[in-house]
Amino acid sequence: MRILGIDPGTLRLGYGVIECVGTGAAKVEYVECGVISAPARHARTLRLAEIGRGLRELMTELRPDAVAMEEAFHGVNVQSALALGEARGVAILVAAEHGVTVTGYPPATVKKAVVGHGRASKQQIGFLVRALLAMRRTPEPDAADALAIAICHARRAPRRQSGSTGRRG
Repeated sequence: MRILGIDPGTLRLGYGVIECVGTGAAKVEYVECGVISAPARHARTLRLAEIGRGLRELMTELRPDAVAMEEAFHGVNVQSALALGEARGVAILVAAEHGVTVTGYPPATVKKAVVGHGRASKQQIGFLVRALLAMRRTPEPDAADALAIAICHARRAPRRQSGSTGRRG
């Protein structure tokens, strides 16, 4: 099963793709990660459209079986929460256009699944993502967060027997 993790944002959307291999306690393998960004000088609607286009291209190229995304968190100001909700909406729409279900996880759940506790720092997440996926370099923070979200989904979501929907073949 191929999982696309998304760390949503209106300026930068982090993404990370992993593949679950084997049965039972499946092993996860790194496929790709990065950031889709849009110029800060553009209006938010144009930035969201640009991020949506980049995500569509990514979905078409990598063909994930599942999408996992960080849920909105509490404690941010209203404008930040609204912007994050809009970015999440774009990602949900693009996934739906490709027939892929989106599962959301709170940040503390992602941190606990990857690091072992819900208050992990960005550096701890990056370090453990690198180690778990046997990467040569630590990915940039938005991409590391997205990979952590994908790993969380791999560890928490029930797996299909076949490991794939067969859509990529």
